[in-house]
Amino acid sequence: MKYLIVGLGNIGEEYRETRHNIGFMVLDALAKASNIVFSDGRYGATAQLSLKGRQLILLKPSTYMNLSGNAVRYWMQQEKIPLENVLIVVDDLALPFGTLRLKGKGSDAGHNGLKHIAATLGTQNYARLRFGIGNDFPKGGQIDFVLGHFDEESMKQMPERLEVAQEIIKSFCLAGLNITMNQYNNK
Repeated sequence: MKYLIVGLGNIGEEYRETRHNIGFMVLDALAKASNIVFSDGRYGATAQLSLKGRQLILLKPSTYMNLSGNAVRYWMQQEKIPLENVLIVVDDLALPFGTLRLKGKGSDAGHNGLKHIAATLGTQNYARLRFGIGNDFPKGGQIDFVLGHFDEESMKQMPERLEVAQEIIKSFCLAGLNITMNQYNNK
């Protein structure tokens, strides 16, 4: 059984460890903990992880956020992965920092990466792991906020939050969406 785990973010050193790149950060942490490395390929960097008989394709799209759907569609087709085995890891302004919410479907909530994925796949019925980045910015400051770096307090909490995000990804692949939502969404 194959799964496509997509961490959304933007390529380039200037975006490294910015709030908008939390998807990349989660996948990098999972790869490091699993002793696997990413290699550059079509539409993004990928790594393969075996987990109790399941094969996880980790994908960090190289298409930039606003064209993420191209990478998702390509790797779904390339690896013959059904939509129900796709999980998108994404930053979320509506959640306080470090809050993790798994959903089986939903709106893009103004997130350009999710908007493009929905448009490309023709549906919003795909699982997403929303990682709260908070919304402590002045009116009109949203772009600078999401493209900005985490503050010192957030970075202190980051290792534990990244670990929980990895547990959620593994549970999604092993136990399924509903069990994982019930287990983790109120923590």
